Amino acid sequence: MDVENEIKKIKQRNAKVEADKAWELSFTRRAILTMATYIVIVIFLISIDAPNPWFNAAIPAIAFLLSTLTLPFVKEWWIEKRK
Repeated sequence: MDVENEIKKIKQRNAKVEADKAWELSFTRRAILTMATYIVIVIFLISIDAPNPWFNAAIPAIAFLLSTLTLPFVKEWWIEKRK
């Protein structure tokens, strides 16, 4: 194959990987997942007649959001430890 085509393919792949990584770390993704978690838990709590489903669903949704905010630090620590 042509070297220029190979380089072009590598650059396209790198751009895709960088975009995927940016999405994984984006606030938009975290907000969407937090809201989806909240809605699913509200539906579940309503279906089992739990008290205060709108309030009680916030706890696991917030816990999810906090876990996504702390994971990058844990990942960095884990990578450093493995070196």
